[in-house]
Amino acid sequence: MWTWIGIAVCVALALFIALSGQLDTMVSNSTFTTASIVYYLIWLGVLAPILIGVFAGRSRRAFGEAAIWIGLCLLLIGGYSFRDTLSGFGYRIIGELAPPGTVLSVQPRTSGEISVRIRRQPSGHFAVRSTVEGATIPMLVDTGATTVVLSQRDARAIGIDTQRLSYTLPVKTANGTTFAAHVTLRSLAVGAIRINDIEALVAKPGALDDSLLGMNFLNRLRSYEFSGDFLTLRG
Repeated sequence: MWTWIGIAVCVALALFIALSGQLDTMVSNSTFTTASIVYYLIWLGVLAPILIGVFAGRSRRAFGEAAIWIGLCLLLIGGYSFRDTLSGFGYRIIGELAPPGTVLSVQPRTSGEISVRIRRQPSGHFAVRSTVEGATIPMLVDTGATTVVLSQRDARAIGIDTQRLSYTLPVKTANGTTFAAHVTLRSLAVGAIRINDIEALVAKPGALDDSLLGMNFLNRLRSYEFSGDFLTLRG
């Protein structure tokens, strides 16, 4: 019985502390509804074992349990205080362990920003698994390509009838000059970054093995950055 009385007292105390003088701000002040509630719950966790133990006649054990709660609360507060640093550290560890070419979400620098990171392949290229109109298409990031260029295989994979295209636009590739056809893609996404209505080229049959993620995609981002073995895209 004393245990339940102690719990009731703790709950009543917590409600009194939280509600006294704060009713006007509970709806309008979002800071109170997050940080303040966490603060009061932490104190509830510290005081609950003490009060319950006192009411139940187990003071020594109650203070021991309270010490454990205090330690856990300090760890929780420390983790919350350094959450941004710990989050960035976690992203870096995952980035180092992920296979080359894996598209990883990373911590945004500003509100509303979407950021992804790609690790360089052993060959030196940055390869991504993009999503073009719902189909997964592997691409090589190529800052020397002015536009997105699709291989014949990948163009067919997204439903383009390559036989009806007109290959009249000259383009330069690593294998020399070839011709390509103009198309417009409804969407192209790398990770969570999505660009709609983007111009692209379809290379002539036999001219291109791997599709290229060109500058017209990169230039529509907020920014992109090459740093060591990583490419970070921010949209």
